[in-house]
Amino acid sequence: MRRSGRTGCRFSATVVLAPLRVSVAALADQRQGEGWCLKHRWRTAQRERIGTQESVRNDHFLALFAVSFLAACPAAWAADCVILLHGLARTSSSMDKMAEVFEERGYLVANVDYPSRKFRVEELAALAVESGLAKCPSESVKHFVTHSLGGILVRYYLEHGKIPSLGRVVMLAPPNQGSEIVDNYRNIPGFEMINGPAGLQLGTDEASIPLKLGPVNYEVGIVAGRETFNPILSQFLPNPDDGKVSVENTKVEGMKDFIVVPHSHPFIMQAPVVIEHAVSFIESGWFVHDAP
Repeated sequence: MRRSGRTGCRFSATVVLAPLRVSVAALADQRQGEGWCLKHRWRTAQRERIGTQESVRNDHFLALFAVSFLAACPAAWAADCVILLHGLARTSSSMDKMAEVFEERGYLVANVDYPSRKFRVEELAALAVESGLAKCPSESVKHFVTHSLGGILVRYYLEHGKIPSLGRVVMLAPPNQGSEIVDNYRNIPGFEMINGPAGLQLGTDEASIPLKLGPVNYEVGIVAGRETFNPILSQFLPNPDDGKVSVENTKVEGMKDFIVVPHSHPFIMQAPVVIEHAVSFIESGWFVHDAP
């Protein structure tokens, strides 16, 4: 399991357990099914490496010290937690592929389902973000990967509060400067019914919540799409765009990294290359700029 590097302890668990790397490697391989053969090889390697009973006693001492260290500093073994927030009029199932990849890489994942069409941004922000935080261990580093509206909810929440042990934030196709689609369609019958009160707040006019939010002061990486799924909607957007948001309007002051991909708004979060970018930013703070 991936371990957090942000702990309250002076020494990392990796450093403390370095003398036991042979034992740890053996245990990991044994869990993968090599079983008795590995155990036999490990014992042989130990006899050749140690050679004396005194060295054996030293390794036993180190093992006891490591256990004591971890008991005193459990945060060293707390897996990072990734909170996934879907977009407007979507559900958590739209983020399932993303969740699966992060789980395979050893992260704890909170794939949040929230009623995006029922409330305004002000209410949804607390509802969605706090629901995700509740699923993460208190001592873990909390990262976010969001789609569309989900990114605005994180920005709104952090504009008005703090998240202890906040990690990095990846925003996929976020309307950080609003969307002209809302400006042109808000008065069309059925628009509010489909998109809810939060949808009406994502334009570029005086009612725009994104335009009222300030620069980000935490690590944010933004992935924008440049392939439209709806040429009719794209007529209202500055090109290039993803069918809902222009590439330019996804940007926010203070972002750390930015990349454009050939995908459309509704499915950007499921594209393998986008998932690769999200994992890369969460792990390193940078996207994979040489990815196809």
